[in-house]
Amino acid sequence: MSFRILGLDPAPFLPLYGLDDAALQARGARRVRVGPDGGVPDRVELRDLADGETALLLNFVHQPADTPFRASHAIYVREGATAARSVDGRVPAVMARRLLSLRAFDAGGMMVDADVVEGTAAAGRIVAMLDAPAVDYLHAHYARPGCFAARVERLAR
Repeated sequence: MSFRILGLDPAPFLPLYGLDDAALQARGARRVRVGPDGGVPDRVELRDLADGETALLLNFVHQPADTPFRASHAIYVREGATAARSVDGRVPAVMARRLLSLRAFDAGGMMVDADVVEGTAAAGRIVAMLDAPAVDYLHAHYARPGCFAARVERLAR
């Protein structure tokens, strides 16, 4: 079985690009300039941002299902990102270098399985979780801060 890790559609974030700090703050967002230590994982392009790049830190509803598992959390989006990246059959470097929480959901948005795994070992666990008939999709989170990282979907059974 193969899987696809999906970056977020940038469309909802486009109106925020270029706003001044006061306008961002009024929308609950902040602009962050990435320093030399990095540590800012972009959710659209699925990569760590480089020193000097600018990200928007904002709240994002990553699990909109009308269930007890409806959820939102802070994410970073590179200011100016216009194309979502998807990665097939492997875990991108931005996720592979971090501890991940994997959460499996059924078609109704109910969590049916969860695990914590080192990013370097995540591909095998992703395949195993998606192999369960009840699982429709996964959410990957950066386990330490708890932030949503990406959606994971099955490519073939």
